[in-house]
Amino acid sequence: MSAKTQQLVSLFDGQPVIPVLKIENVADAVPLARALVRGGLPSIEVTLRTPDALEAIRRIAGEVEGAIVGAGTILDARQFHDAAAAGSKFIVSPGLTREVLDAASASEVPLLPGVITPGEIMTAREAGLHFLKFFPAEQAGGAAFLKSLASPFGGMKFCPTGGITAKNAGSYLALPNVICVGGSWVAPDDLVKAGNWDAIERLAREAARLRQAHGAGN
Repeated sequence: MSAKTQQLVSLFDGQPVIPVLKIENVADAVPLARALVRGGLPSIEVTLRTPDALEAIRRIAGEVEGAIVGAGTILDARQFHDAAAAGSKFIVSPGLTREVLDAASASEVPLLPGVITPGEIMTAREAGLHFLKFFPAEQAGGAAFLKSLASPFGGMKFCPTGGITAKNAGSYLALPNVICVGGSWVAPDDLVKAGNWDAIERLAREAARLRQAHGAGN
């Protein structure tokens, strides 16, 4: 396992669910991240799907003690560098391209690239990446498909994301090749808009206990 893969795995160590956030209002970033950290989910992915995403990452990185903030939906090298400069501790992409791989190889910030097919997994493996995002998980075949990859790709680990909920997360976390799952259910839009940080903290606590409930997948 490469040093960057080990670095990435250590960031997610013991955390069964990585919150995937789309922050519409930058003022929500800090209280939202604090609620997630209090609930036991310090590693947080902020997707670059809104105009304020980079500023949200800057604020979380600078103001939220204990938070490990990363950037998601990275599509090219420019976004990679901008997210790293904003304070991202990890980078998540929905797919795998040579441009993104080159940006990652030139950076100290580890990359969690999205893959679906065996060919994409092999490309990532050749690049020295052994921890990957399986996306979109439910639409691509779900836990059954991911389970079928465990034997031919014995050294590869995954973070399935896409369609993951509190109800189906356990089926993924029980797999030997799954380290964690990514999901947005721990910070639903209605609770964020209402500023109900206590409710989000409770959802985070429930998510943080999922590994204990379903057994370690790694």
